[in-house]
Amino acid sequence: MDVLMLSRLQFAVATMFHFLFVPLTLGLSILTAIYETMYVKTGDEDYKRAAKFWGKLFLINFALGVVTGITLEFQFGTNWSSYSKYVGDIFGSLLAIEATLAFYLESTFIGVWIFTWNKVKPKTHALFIWLVAIASNISALWILIANGWMQHPVGYTMRNGRAELVDFWAVITNKFAVLEFMHTVSGAYILAGFFVMGVCGYHLLRKNEVQFFKKSFNVAVTFALVFALFEAFNGHLHGAEVAETQPAKLAAMESHWETASSVPMYLLQIPDPANERNSVQAIPIPGMLSMLAHHDPSATVKGLKDFPASERPPVTLTFWSFRLMVGLGFLFILIAGLGWLKRNDIENQAGLLKLFIYAIPLPYLALELGWAVAEVGRQPWIVYGLMKTADAVSILDVSQVAISLTAFVVFYSILGLIDFYLLSKYARKGPVH
Repeated sequence: MDVLMLSRLQFAVATMFHFLFVPLTLGLSILTAIYETMYVKTGDEDYKRAAKFWGKLFLINFALGVVTGITLEFQFGTNWSSYSKYVGDIFGSLLAIEATLAFYLESTFIGVWIFTWNKVKPKTHALFIWLVAIASNISALWILIANGWMQHPVGYTMRNGRAELVDFWAVITNKFAVLEFMHTVSGAYILAGFFVMGVCGYHLLRKNEVQFFKKSFNVAVTFALVFALFEAFNGHLHGAEVAETQPAKLAAMESHWETASSVPMYLLQIPDPANERNSVQAIPIPGMLSMLAHHDPSATVKGLKDFPASERPPVTLTFWSFRLMVGLGFLFILIAGLGWLKRNDIENQAGLLKLFIYAIPLPYLALELGWAVAEVGRQPWIVYGLMKTADAVSILDVSQVAISLTAFVVFYSILGLIDFYLLSKYARKGPVH
């Protein structure tokens, strides 16, 4: 493999591994804040214990996630220096704001929240965790604005061979970035909701702390269901934006080869990129792809054959990642809906409780598939329509990247094992009295 492929693999490993931590951090910060707010409002000690219990799991996940995030950003200087030189005026400013504003606010108030239990008024203490939760999500906002700019670059001009910022407001209000942020954090909230539901299921099956875990479950299942429903709506809007700004990605997502109007969506489809067709294509829904892409069942949808072969994304990986992500999204609505309907008697629903435990990994998988669609589907561009990935890589020896890639895999594997061990240990242990 050459330097380009190794660097792409290294960044993919770092990004996808980092994103095993991020969504649980985003969602658990909000849920912990909700539990503590309910304690403040009701005086129910179970909600205070819930804030401490789920907050401990949040802290474990946050601490290990920070390490992987820092190493990820360094790669823009080591492996992707040509990219950094080309668009650093825009991309660098967004990452700097994320670090100086959101990350430091989050880190500061995490410490304040940990060490001020029973030392300040309950309302004040609850404010601290809300500041942590808000800062965590603002951090995600700036990162996703940066990624959204890579997906749909706006607010820049080309000067002296570089992309330079001319309209900061256009960058931060980029519709693609806003929809990407909502789509990503909604997925994170679903993941956190399913994580809490699964842990509650484990304890309720064993009749351990039934009232405590039932209260935790009822909050989490409502949280998960609301955002699972919102994700379906937002996903449609995001898909329509992709159709407008990245038509090649949309065509790859749907394995759509020929430009046509009134395009159906096929429920059964297997792409055959080598022959620029689909080897299987059955059960059409008339006009559905046109409707989803352009809100008009008779609209024209551009096919992959209208793009040069060198500018088409990898179709098979993009297509299947998208299909599996969407399928899981509807499964989350079903599972959370069943949990919500049975919430008042959930401790007696053994089959459902087991399902919640087995479902814990599924939102992780859905989020990773979503990032595969976003990043693989953007190829061969690192900045869509502006800079190709092959032009962004640093000049390095193959051995240098091979060694660092191996080190990343080993180091991250160790961190992952530590994280999952600690989460499992303290989740099984349950709350303290």
